[in-house]
This record gives sequence, structure tokens and C-alpha cells, in this order.
Amino acid sequence: QVQLVESGGGLVQPGGSLRLSCAATGSIFSVHNMGWYRQAPGKERELVALISSGGSTKYADSVKGRFTISRDNIKNTVFLQMNTLKPEDTAVYYCVADLWAVNTGSTKDYWGQGTQVTVSS
Repeated sequence: QVQLVESGGGLVQPGGSLRLSCAATGSIFSVHNMGWYRQAPGKERELVALISSGGSTKYADSVKGRFTISRDNIKNTVFLQMNTLKPEDTAVYYCVADLWAVNTGSTKDYWGQGTQVTVSS
């Protein structure tokens, strides 16, 4: 069974930093795009950042210049370094991986369980 296991959320003061990690585990043939979404209370889930297997990145305008997405292709792990955090960054952060699991016929998106990030003084 393929699982995405997240870690690194928590409570931080405005202006602070957090680093999220998400590891794809299980019988995996290949991993393509990986990324992060977030969902704040009462709002729809939104894209935060994406990274391709080749390292190309895409960011939401609201996080450009503050967040950095990276990945370790050997460990099938994606990271999100979040700096200069603002209260409006408070949300549950979900990682996603477009991957091909062994003994399946095609790629599909797998999601992590979510990790809470709270930015508050």
C-alpha cells in the first residue's frame, strides 16, 4: 500500500519559519509531480506549490518569495520550507504525489493525511 506521511506542522509566531516534509512509502514504480495544498477553515483547498521530477516549480502568488519547495527523488520525499509566515498562512497543509504504484495500471494522485500549521502570536 502506498502512503504519504507528513511531518513538521505546528504553532509558530508571525515572521517565523517551519519546514514540512512528506515521504511517499510503499511499492512505488515512479513518482512524477509532488506538491502541497492547503485548506483554511471555511475555505476551499488551494494549491501552494508543485515540483516536477525534474525540479521545475510552481507557486501560488501568495507564497512566492517566502516558501520554497524541494524534493529528494531517491527518498521520494517532498519538502516545503516556509519563511516569513503570516497569520493568513494558517491552514491544514496536504501533500500530494502523482505516482505509479507497483501492480497498478497507471499513475494517480495520492494524498497525505494533512498537518496543521498555525501562525499566531
